[in-house]
This record gives sequence, C-alpha cells and structure tokens, in this order.
Amino acid sequence: MSVRLPDATGSLRLYEPRAEPLTARPGPPPASRTVFSAAHVVADPYADTTPDSPAAVDWDATLAFRRHLWSHGLGVAEAMDTAQRGMGLEWAGAAELIRRSAAEARACGGRIACGVGTDQLAAGTLAEVRAAYEEQLAVVEESGAQAILMASRALTAAAAGPEDYLEVYGHLLRQATEPVILHWLGPMFDPALEGYWGSTNLDTATATFLEVIAAHPDKVDGIKVSLLDARREIDLRRRLPDGVRCYTGDDFHYPELIAGDGQGFSHALLGIFDPLGPLAAEAVRVLDTGDADGFRELLDPTVELSRHLFRAPTRFYKTGVVFLAWLAGHQSHFTMVGGLQSARSLPHLARAYELADSLGLFPDPKLAEERMKCLLAVHGVEQ
Repeated sequence: MSVRLPDATGSLRLYEPRAEPLTARPGPPPASRTVFSAAHVVADPYADTTPDSPAAVDWDATLAFRRHLWSHGLGVAEAMDTAQRGMGLEWAGAAELIRRSAAEARACGGRIACGVGTDQLAAGTLAEVRAAYEEQLAVVEESGAQAILMASRALTAAAAGPEDYLEVYGHLLRQATEPVILHWLGPMFDPALEGYWGSTNLDTATATFLEVIAAHPDKVDGIKVSLLDARREIDLRRRLPDGVRCYTGDDFHYPELIAGDGQGFSHALLGIFDPLGPLAAEAVRVLDTGDADGFRELLDPTVELSRHLFRAPTRFYKTGVVFLAWLAGHQSHFTMVGGLQSARSLPHLARAYELADSLGLFPDPKLAEERMKCLLAVHGVEQ
C-alpha cells in the first residue's frame, strides 16, 4: 500500500511504507557513555486553551513516555527546551513536570536531570535573575533530581559583560548541593540567547565558559554544548578539567562526537534521542563492546532525519519530535502546548514521516501509515 506525500515543490509523489520495524529491545543503561534523552511533553488535547494560556499537559501520557525511555536504559533530561520551555510550557507547568517526573524516576529507578532556568522572569536585574535561578534550583534539588543550569534569556538581557556571567554562575554553583550540568544553548535554538557568556565572539565566550568551570570543577558534573559545531565541541571537551564530562547537544554530528577519537569522546544529552530512543540506546550498547563501526552503522543513517527535524528555524524542531511520537503510538493525537503543531509545514512533516519510516522507527508501521493518511486528508490530500 502506498502513500501520496507532498514534497517541497507542492507536488505529490508515491511512497511505499516499510512493512516491518527494527527490533530494539529494552535494556540496561549503556556502560561506556552516559546518555540522556531530552523528552517532550504531551499536551491535553481536550483542554479549552489558547496559545497564551498556561500549558495543559496530559500527565499520564507524558509520564508514560518517560517510562518508555527509561525502559531502554536512557536517562531523561526533563523540562529542557525539548519540553517547550519558553515556547508553550511556563515555569509553573515546568515545576509540576519536574516534581512528577522525578517521583516517577524514583519509582522506576530511572536517571533524571532537570532544567533550571529563569523563565518565571521576563526581564529583571542581575539580583532578580539570581533569585529566579535559585527558586528553580531549589525545586529541582528538593525533587531529588540532578540540576541542569540552562541558559537564561533574562541574564542575556541583564548582563553587561562576561563578569556578570562569572558572578551569577559562581553564586549558583556555590549554592548547588550536588554537581550540576551547565548548558550552553546556541542562538539557533533560541535567538534571545545571542551573545551568551558576554560576547558574540565564540572564542571569547568559550574562554568565559571555561573560566566558570575552572573556578568550580567540583560542582560541575559536565557541560551540554548545543552549538551545532562539532569542531568547537571537540576543542572545548579537550580543554575541560579532569572529571568534567562533555554531553553533546549537537543534533547534526552526534554519532562522531559520541564515538570519539584518540583524545576523548562526548556523552550525550540530545533532543533527537526522543524519537530515536530505542535505536540510540541499542547503538551505544554496541559501542560498549568496543564495536565503534557497529555503533556508526546503526546511528549514522539517523543523521538525515535529525538534520531535517532540526533545520532552520531550528527552535521549531519540537514539532517534528511530537509528530513522530504520535505516529509511533506514544500519544493519541498531534496537539502541542502553545499550538506549536502548526510550526512546521505539511511537506516538512511528510518528509519526517518518510525518513523515520525508512529507519524502522515506528513500532507499528501500519498505525503510522494510517495516522499519516489522516493528517494528509485533513489537508486535502486524497489517497
């Protein structure tokens, strides 16, 4: 049975869906790399909301997806940008998400780390930025989860230069009870973060970032780098103090960065590992055996899908992630908080379906095909 899919030119073409999925069985956490999937939230499709309303979350489906990731041995990076922080999920909803997911992690024995930001604050002074960070850090630590100090739009606006970043991050790291992950999110993911670490010059910004880490190496478990620049990430990880990990956030070059070279490797904290979760976990367990070629054979073919989902404007990658979760049967609908399901075009979604299907990512290819045809029909595409 074929599917008529629209392409970028507006033409329709036939695609033959795959008959069988890949088999990726649940398993233990990988041993050679620490691997987190940044997980999406599932909206409540029956809530009477507007794009400006507080997020209405389907908690049962949201937590079920996290159990799915844990069953495959992945850690969950919670309340990150993949969960639409600052793009539909406000701080009150994020705090509830953190509390619920951390409790679920304890019950399941799953690993979890949660985002700490300042999104309860639209703008403010440096003192107000510190206070906002402190409020969120307290919520995460009280939940029992590891903290991820995320980049702050408010800090970008309030900071006069690198010294303000050094002061704010130094203050937070001294307060943290356990080592945290520092997250450098590039402006391709959030334009409001242009010039983070006090400079638009990436070499200067990197020096400030490293200065923060060098001053508090005992409080930094690792760094997550989301700049989509493999060479810069490799250079940065080689300059880290002993014991500080590099978690790649590069959704364009993750296979080579995780595989590593003779001078080191990156762990992973990736949004693309939301749809790729089972396959990614299996690939890293192959790497655990020392089989780097086998790892690359499994993961390299996924890069085309990842580059498609994360293409500019990159911040709308969440739409494709949730779309694939719907096609895969992890949720019953294609609705997102903030109405973000409208952020990608039908040809973009059609190509995402084709690439994911060709990889065998859908546990039930027939269900995925039926749902894709339903979406096409809503848009007037007859089969």
